[in-house]
Amino acid sequence: MHLRPISFMLALAVASALTTVVVASELNGQVAQFDPEIVRLAAALPDASSPAAQSAKTSAADVASPTTPAVAETKAPALTFFPSSDYVKGPPLPLHTIEGTGGVVITPLAYLVNPGPKNSIFGEPAASFTYVGAGEKNIQALGLTETLFGRIELGYGLSRFGLGSLPDAVHQATGINIGRSDVYLHSLNARFLLVEENSYNLPLPAITAGVQYKINEGIGTINNNLGGLLTKKGLGHTSGEDYTLTASKTFGNVLGRPLIVTAGLRESKAAQIGYLGFGNDYNPSFEGNVVYLITDWLALAYEFRQKINDYQNVGTLVQKEDSWQTVGLGFVINKHLTATVGWGHFGRVLDTVEDAGYAVSLKYEF
Repeated sequence: MHLRPISFMLALAVASALTTVVVASELNGQVAQFDPEIVRLAAALPDASSPAAQSAKTSAADVASPTTPAVAETKAPALTFFPSSDYVKGPPLPLHTIEGTGGVVITPLAYLVNPGPKNSIFGEPAASFTYVGAGEKNIQALGLTETLFGRIELGYGLSRFGLGSLPDAVHQATGINIGRSDVYLHSLNARFLLVEENSYNLPLPAITAGVQYKINEGIGTINNNLGGLLTKKGLGHTSGEDYTLTASKTFGNVLGRPLIVTAGLRESKAAQIGYLGFGNDYNPSFEGNVVYLITDWLALAYEFRQKINDYQNVGTLVQKEDSWQTVGLGFVINKHLTATVGWGHFGRVLDTVEDAGYAVSLKYEF
């Protein structure tokens, strides 16, 4: 797939987002990003007895009430650089993925991270750390995000991928020292909220378009030490872009609790999300997740991320990759801090099979 059609679609998406911002600001200066049931959770967290939290409860009820005054009567608040002192922060959802975007662990949600009120240019930043242990392989990931105008999420992800047994396996098979025991993946991310949930008085999902520019630090050295073998197998690039389109919908009363369902499409050249480098052609893949809020402070999540194989095997040293799946529990500790623990099935990862990985993560919203 050529880059030009994708660039055109993204340009159209950005234009749509900017147009929606203008229309939304004219109609209503304070539209909730989340379904009213999710907004309600802000008041259920610690400090819910404060006057500000009680105000949040009233606001959430107003959003859900059929007697809400017509939006034409609502006066848009003045634009500010940062959230005002009386702004009531919502629940610290979504989390950060290992690539530094709003989501769970391996897949995004359409909701943006810590956006702040609609009349604020800057939301509040968020930071996270995630560790994934998968037998012979492991990942340590840092994520940072900042949301602008309640519409644009900017993020940076840095992750270290430990190669585990691969260097020794290559040396035993070929006598070659690949010169690395790990690689680092830098991800520069931008996501645009195209459609807010329940816009235009319709039961619409939130829809977000995103782009990620990824740089692999280390795979070039390995490729050079192998005499360009990875290039011959279809992985000759150390950087590449991912393009995503994600839709999320909250169903407020499933067995009495909120259920968030997300589905998305990704266009990517990456192998093993970029840890093995990048190929020549874009390939579409599906990803999605389901999050059930068991209580106001505990969530159960399942994720699926399809993996596309667009390169040739290198014997048993670099095998075709399998789709990834995770199951996890997220704990809302307070209005700023979340913790996540989970289990992952990653299948074939280079020279090993990793069917019983685990993940732990902490995210803090300022």
